[in-house]
Amino acid sequence: MLLFTVFFCVSDFLFKFLVIGNAGTGKSCLLHQFIEKKFKDDSNHTIGVEFGSKIINVGGKYVKLQIWDTAGQERFRSVTRSYYRGAAGALLVYDITSRETYNALTNWLTDARMLASQNIVIILCGNKKDLDTDREVTFLEASRFAQENELMFLETSALTGENVEEAFVQCARKILNKIESGELDPERMGSGIQYGDAALRQLRSPRRAQAPSAQECGC
Repeated sequence: MLLFTVFFCVSDFLFKFLVIGNAGTGKSCLLHQFIEKKFKDDSNHTIGVEFGSKIINVGGKYVKLQIWDTAGQERFRSVTRSYYRGAAGALLVYDITSRETYNALTNWLTDARMLASQNIVIILCGNKKDLDTDREVTFLEASRFAQENELMFLETSALTGENVEEAFVQCARKILNKIESGELDPERMGSGIQYGDAALRQLRSPRRAQAPSAQECGC
């Protein structure tokens, strides 16, 4: 399934994102809530991968997120791993009501750091925050896991939309900060980052401005 939003603007950057984690954690619902701003009632387990795209404003920069939602079932892992290559950011999702999904995080994190780009930015998302009474994983426990593994961390609810957009924005903001600091280079192959239309125009405009003076010198 493909999900898109259409904006009448050009982007400064394109980031490749992943949504990873065990089946049943609500990954597809998070993606649908982020793009469509509503809960996906009839969600089934993802077969292979799903794709969504959205442009967001991060600190005055327009960033197009190209998001790959991967299947969490073991039988699809060999297929979905091929989509990890060159990802700049990822949402690592577990279900706060399922200890099993939390215990699997280390495996997902290892795959992401081995198979995606070297400097992939990952935010840990404890989904289904609306089911707090059924919680099996405490906020403090997950927060410690995130700190130990140098991850950002939020608890989210695909049902209510709480912190869903914030998760994607925080991840994108950290990538932008790394670009500005020189830690990430959009022109490096496999970085998961590309200049968007607006940035390319700015890069090319000085060359266009120099063209008339070159002609004048030739006379």
